[in-house]
Amino acid sequence: MYDLRHTRLTMWLNNGIPPAQVAEWAGTSVAMLFATYAQCISGQEQDLRQRLDEITDASATLIA
Repeated sequence: MYDLRHTRLTMWLNNGIPPAQVAEWAGTSVAMLFATYAQCISGQEQDLRQRLDEITDASATLIA
């Protein structure tokens, strides 16, 4: 049973479901979720860097 829960929560986190939502669905706090699952989250760095670049580009456009 625990393995299924772990797999499901890890899958949600790795697919970009916001941690606050995953914690709510799991019936736990975000702090506890991260304490348990932070090491399992992978594959999001490229997406996050792209989002940061988009924010930076949008900010530069507004300033100019």
